[in-house]
Amino acid sequence: MTGLMVCVVVLAVAGVFGLLHTRRGGRLKVRGRDGEVRLGEDLLGAELGERATLVQFSSAFCQPCRATRRILADIAGMVDGVTHVEVDAEAHLELVRSLHILRTPTVLVLDADGRIVRRASGQPRKADVIAALGEAVGPAA
Repeated sequence: MTGLMVCVVVLAVAGVFGLLHTRRGGRLKVRGRDGEVRLGEDLLGAELGERATLVQFSSAFCQPCRATRRILADIAGMVDGVTHVEVDAEAHLELVRSLHILRTPTVLVLDADGRIVRRASGQPRKADVIAALGEAVGPAA
C-alpha cells in the first residue's frame, strides 16, 4: 500500500511540474542583465537587421525548432529591416553558456544595436513575437 501511495504522489508532482513547464515555455520576457548584452555579427556569424533581429538558437533534433523557424521567417518577411538569424547551439557552446541558454529553441529579440529586448525559451507564439518586435523597433515602426 505504501508503494502505491508513493507512486501516486510522484505522478501528481510530475504532472504539476509538466503543466507549469508547458505554460511557461515560449513566453517572451526580459531577464536580469539581458539589456546590457550586445550581440553583433562577430558573435552570431550573420549581419544584424537594420531595425531588429530575431535570433533563434536551435539544435539538430529539436522538433519545435522547425515550427519556430517558420514563425520567425514569416515575421521577418513581413517587417522591413528585420532579420531572422538561426544559430546552431551545439556549434556555439561558448555563446550558449554566456547567454545562459538552457534549451532549444530559444529566441532572442534584438534591437538595431544588438541589445536583447526579449527572450523566449521554447516555441513562442507569433503574436508575442510581433509584440516584442514592436518594442525592439520602437515608435518609428
